[in-house]
Amino acid sequence: MPKLLITFFGLGLVPVAPGTFGSFGAAAIWCGLWFGLAAKNGSRGALDVVTVVLIILVSAGTVAWGPWAQKAFGREDPGQCVSDEAAGQWLALLFLPACSVGQMPVLVGAQFLFFRLFDIVKPPPARRLEALPAGWGILLDDLAAGLYANLLGQILFRLIWPVGQ
Repeated sequence: MPKLLITFFGLGLVPVAPGTFGSFGAAAIWCGLWFGLAAKNGSRGALDVVTVVLIILVSAGTVAWGPWAQKAFGREDPGQCVSDEAAGQWLALLFLPACSVGQMPVLVGAQFLFFRLFDIVKPPPARRLEALPAGWGILLDDLAAGLYANLLGQILFRLIWPVGQ
């Protein structure tokens, strides 16, 4: 069970750019949820509740099984551990404005790129969060990247290029 969650259903085992694949998998799941929960009525309420629950569950699993991942893969922040990318990607998509079917790929694509950029660059204090022990260090830098991406998306999609209108 830990390996399935930590590798986010095996996406962390992809030999090239596992973090990108983990983020993409999370974005794809979120798109499916969007079509099922938000597209029909234009409301983000149920989607945001489900997204918060997913973030909490995957974050708790990452913290709990982080030490297992470190032992199993022999590194402090193993590349195979991409559940943290999933949580961060979902945080990047949380509470954004409702949008149309035509706008959704742009919104999700932008948030995917913003999250990957912030996850790679790790602006302060994200890089320092990696130094926290075990699963916390694995998780919190990605949640910081997700928060940075979310803030950028809120500015972009509410003020600069408003969606849903």
